Amino acid sequence: MKGIHFLSMLPFIGMLGFLPLVNRVEPYVLGMPFIMFWVVLWAMLTSVTMAIVFRFDRANKEDTE
Repeated sequence: MKGIHFLSMLPFIGMLGFLPLVNRVEPYVLGMPFIMFWVVLWAMLTSVTMAIVFRFDRANKEDTE
């Protein structure tokens, strides 16, 4: 597996790996319980991470003929 593909595992680790550690209601962040904020945050960060992986993956480059 290429180095950039390891970046795609970051959302999985962040969402599921740290979920037991952030499983609490207090404090409220942006009016949401912390656990809900954590899930929403990682949903947005997943999109950013996948865009970075797509941008730098050499398999997505077009052939210039």
